[in-house]
Amino acid sequence: MDIKKDVQQQFGKSADSYVSSSIHKKGKDLQKLLEMVSFNGKEELLDIATGGGHTANAFASFVKKVIAFDLTPEMLKAAEKFIKENGNQNVNFIVGDAENLPFSDESFDIVTCRIAPHHFPNVNRFIEEVYRVLKPNGQFLLDDNVTPEEEEFDRFYNTIEKWRDFSHFRAWKKTEWLRMIELSGFEIAEWHRFEKTFLFEPWCNRMNLALAEKEKLEHYILNASPKIKQKFRIVIEKDQVISFQGEAIVLKAIKK
Repeated sequence: MDIKKDVQQQFGKSADSYVSSSIHKKGKDLQKLLEMVSFNGKEELLDIATGGGHTANAFASFVKKVIAFDLTPEMLKAAEKFIKENGNQNVNFIVGDAENLPFSDESFDIVTCRIAPHHFPNVNRFIEEVYRVLKPNGQFLLDDNVTPEEEEFDRFYNTIEKWRDFSHFRAWKKTEWLRMIELSGFEIAEWHRFEKTFLFEPWCNRMNLALAEKEKLEHYILNASPKIKQKFRIVIEKDQVISFQGEAIVLKAIKK
């Protein structure tokens, strides 16, 4: 089974929990994305890997039209219900692959993608496709979990994410994102780093992780080195992992 089928399987069964997830629904990163964009109200926006629809929903009232785009039909259905319940009627819903966008060149003024590219097996292809479908001077807004620059920390974070979610491909380092985006022809206009606190139980439960696997994963985290525990601010109480801290990058790039 390839990673894309893994994504569809994983998110098909987790769709509703992503709509209600507070880290996706209320993250301060979403507000920052809105602050970073230039609007005139006539824009057409593509939200790639819309997930629970939070980004498409947040932007809908500021632009003319939104395409909410996702690989997983069940996720798109949950997003549509959420967005329509919020009263937004200018959003269309399309199933498809972020690495092979079914849109013509220079179709959109804005492309957003939030907390999703760590699932993409060919992230460079995704960036090329974003560049292709954006109009000249179009805005690309990216928001995703990243890893620290040190290899040991990078390995730890990607290991626990893959363990908890088999559809996880790779969280990239900040420098890797900056390099990939600039090499594709974009100019990076602005970027920010956010800290994110993950509560261990909801973080596992959102992916319906089996109890036996959750216990093994917890054991792995409990036995991490002091250096890793300090870096990821791992909170342990009575031999149980309560939370840990990750990080995300939010950036705006312009097609030149």
